[in-house]
Amino acid sequence: MTSPYISITRMHYCQPDPAVNPPPAAPSRSLRLNFSWTILGNAVYVSTQWGILVLLARLGNPEAVGQFSLGLAIAAPIMLFASLQLRAVQATDARVQFQFQDYAGLRILTTGAAACVICICAMFYHGEMALTIVAFALSKGIESLSDVVYGLWQQQERMDLIAKSLILRGVLALAGATVCYAAVHTVWAAICGIAASWAVVFTAFDVGRGITLANELNQTIMPRFSVNRLKPLVRLSLPLGVVTLLLSLNANVPRYMISHFRSIRELGIYSALGYILTAGTMIVAALGQSATPRLAHYAAHSKNREFHRLSGRLILIGLALGTVGLLAAVAFGRQLVNLIYGFQYAQNQQLLLWLMVAAAAGYMASFAGYSMTAARHFRVQVPLFSFLTALTVALCYVMVKAGGAVGVAKAFAIIGFVQLAATLAVLHYSESRRTTNTL
Repeated sequence: MTSPYISITRMHYCQPDPAVNPPPAAPSRSLRLNFSWTILGNAVYVSTQWGILVLLARLGNPEAVGQFSLGLAIAAPIMLFASLQLRAVQATDARVQFQFQDYAGLRILTTGAAACVICICAMFYHGEMALTIVAFALSKGIESLSDVVYGLWQQQERMDLIAKSLILRGVLALAGATVCYAAVHTVWAAICGIAASWAVVFTAFDVGRGITLANELNQTIMPRFSVNRLKPLVRLSLPLGVVTLLLSLNANVPRYMISHFRSIRELGIYSALGYILTAGTMIVAALGQSATPRLAHYAAHSKNREFHRLSGRLILIGLALGTVGLLAAVAFGRQLVNLIYGFQYAQNQQLLLWLMVAAAAGYMASFAGYSMTAARHFRVQVPLFSFLTALTVALCYVMVKAGGAVGVAKAFAIIGFVQLAATLAVLHYSESRRTTNTL
């Protein structure tokens, strides 16, 4: 039986550099241990990022939260597209098509280009909003460089190194943002504090550990800018870059529309309540990232029963997480929001409930997406998420005008279930097609 991995790499396969010995296979590490490290790292990181948002809400106002959210919504899609999801390509590169230096070289080039584009976008704004966007270009650029090192670690199932880096980045970023915002009382200054903290972690932790692991794998961390190596890597990863852009637009189009049709204040309230869902998103990301190398191994070696069993369990976990979140929001959501953000945010119970419904659908769809990426179904994701983006724009345009932020949450619930159904259909169709081809 032909695996989905082989069917794609026949089109994009690139011979390893003969000058570099192929690294040894990644050791089989405990999935439970990897998950534990990943959940710890993500928990600390997400909590500290949430702490930054609470800082802006408590020391500032909903407008400050909205400014932060809009700046992120402008910078994130550009930088995510430029990332080309190289971390996922690395993590699923079970046959070692490319060396780390190829991934690093391409990431440096695309990150620099993305930072320039974001700064150009800042020219369309004025005052503190423009400075906020430029600050995000800096912080997201540094984050992108750390991310490519994470890809090397994830490929070798060293989730402990990723977790330690995330913990350092999260704690230092919260401290840096707090000091800078307290001193200058502007959003852009807080983001500059985040950027400085991330730069320290990248140079002091990520680079050193990356060199050590690369040496163990007979590789080098020094970037390579060979056109002959980068062209096939771009062809392979570009579809995922487009998909990442579309996913980011799916998340951020509502923010654009709320800020345009409603107000920055309402955007701030929507963003603050939406961040409560990151507790579930953190678990989804931890499990998905930990399971991706294992899923990729099953797909690459045609172990279809194991692949579907693990994929199905992940989706059921997503359903359970969403159900627990919805019940918790019904029982004591208002009290929790009032405790975290304050009274003016707690008067939006209906928004919180619909966000929880949307989260349940999103968790399941995300797990299905990890399975699709692990099976290296890259190209099909472009038309799939193009359709989902078009659906997002249409639904949000209609529902933001009718119901504001609550309308956005309802739209996301619909889109999440559509995405889940479509992703499962892709996986089923690919499996059926491979089975037919082997008969």
